[in-house]
Amino acid sequence: MDVLAIGAPAEEATLAALLRCCVREVAGPRGLVWPAPPYVLMRVAGTLLRARTHGGAALRLDGPPERLEGGSWQPLTVAELVRLTETDLADLPDLAGLSDRQDEHARPGRRAAHLDVEPNGEFAAQVAASRDAIAAILAARAQAEPPADPWLASEQALVYGHPFHPTPKARDGADWLRYAPEAHAAFPLRLLAVRDDALAEEGDLTALDALGPAPAGHRLLPAHPWQLALLRPALGSELVDLGPGPLAVPTSSVRTVYVPDAEVCLKFSLDVRITNCVRKNAWYELAGAVELTSRLAPLIAEVAARHPAVRWLPEPGYRTALGQREGLGVIVRASPWTACDPGVTPVLAAALALDAAPADPLAWWTAYVSAVALPVVDLYVSHGVVLEAHLQNVLVGLDAAGRPVQAIFRDLEGVKLVAGRHDLDGLHPAVAAALTHDPARGWARVVYCLFVNHLTEIAATLAGPDDELLRALWRAARDLLARQAAELGQPLPLRDLLAGAPLPAKANLRVRWARAADRSAGYVPIANPLA
Repeated sequence: MDVLAIGAPAEEATLAALLRCCVREVAGPRGLVWPAPPYVLMRVAGTLLRARTHGGAALRLDGPPERLEGGSWQPLTVAELVRLTETDLADLPDLAGLSDRQDEHARPGRRAAHLDVEPNGEFAAQVAASRDAIAAILAARAQAEPPADPWLASEQALVYGHPFHPTPKARDGADWLRYAPEAHAAFPLRLLAVRDDALAEEGDLTALDALGPAPAGHRLLPAHPWQLALLRPALGSELVDLGPGPLAVPTSSVRTVYVPDAEVCLKFSLDVRITNCVRKNAWYELAGAVELTSRLAPLIAEVAARHPAVRWLPEPGYRTALGQREGLGVIVRASPWTACDPGVTPVLAAALALDAAPADPLAWWTAYVSAVALPVVDLYVSHGVVLEAHLQNVLVGLDAAGRPVQAIFRDLEGVKLVAGRHDLDGLHPAVAAALTHDPARGWARVVYCLFVNHLTEIAATLAGPDDELLRALWRAARDLLARQAAELGQPLPLRDLLAGAPLPAKANLRVRWARAADRSAGYVPIANPLA
């Protein structure tokens, strides 16, 4: 394997992602980004940089970025951009921005307290580690067979990760590549048995019981082998190791897997940091998944009467061991194949953002926005439900001709209920708090996930370097949303969106520099393509 051939794409992808972060979170908010066609110019730590771009807010690069030195343009490297970024971040007074998690007494839209940040001595190493992980993924991927299932192939297509994250492939742990979806991993689950009196569970767990037999007085508990190796739980009469179980295929989130033999998805805890967060099923998220499954069913059914393309993946139950409630908690999730109509193939939206080339981009986009965006807006306005419709939480059902005809929403961890619009009496206070957003925070999350993270990337892929087509796509989206606004009675958030209010973009670079939890990430404003 040619190491240089692998290393070059990893370096280029890392440089591109960090440069996008600098435009959005460092130079842009300070007014230090200027269009100079065919380039975008920016100043970072006093150094003038330039890059050819297309795709509007998606900032797709058309060549290597450069820096001005001694009156001439020189190639920019990851190490140089890291150094410049660190210099500017150390001087920024506000690394929090508008927090995604305001305190409970904050007024809607009120600025949260600034993060108390010291220089991050780990940042350069984290960027380098993410770049090295991309190189390792490319090498492993070249030797592996992709899944025959087109949906699973799309789940495993995200080699370079989040385009606006400084460390998009950050992974803790020595064995991560063995379980990496991008490397076309597949592995047997580990089956445990939990004694009945040491069990915690709720909801419909038929799918778990079908994975295999359990000893008398015990219930079956599947475990991710990576998590089991990290936890090393005490085994005995309360928790029995039954050995290998059915084959599992990891999806794009790493910790959620699909079990083909059982036709079910399982969401596990993983005590490792993936991108920003240690991915673990908190105890209140276990209960919240079952609660939301019950609450959302009639609401989504009502919205589906107006938007028949909408589908979702319920999470009907969870099971865990009392001694490892969070560490061994597993959430059952429906398979997307059960949600799609016959003849419709689910594909991860993030994979479509990498490669979508329909014969008629405008017609395809119109169908896409109608299927994906309109029900999300409807659920917020009509029912106070916040869907995190970002690229990894949405599957798009394609018909035999490749047209988007259904939208399948998943992952109830990110679903929130707008405060004051739902009766949460009777829930544990921690569960109720985890399920709730205030209206301003909920709408900001809807807009970021749906428009900034999702639709800008799909539009950029469809339009390519054709700026006029890109504008036509956004005009079509605006027409659809304007018609929906009229049908919904011109709600204020939607009126502001259509009037051109800036869009909130999540500040991944700033929160990583601050070494803060992902829930502390704030937003920075970017231009609204619907204006």
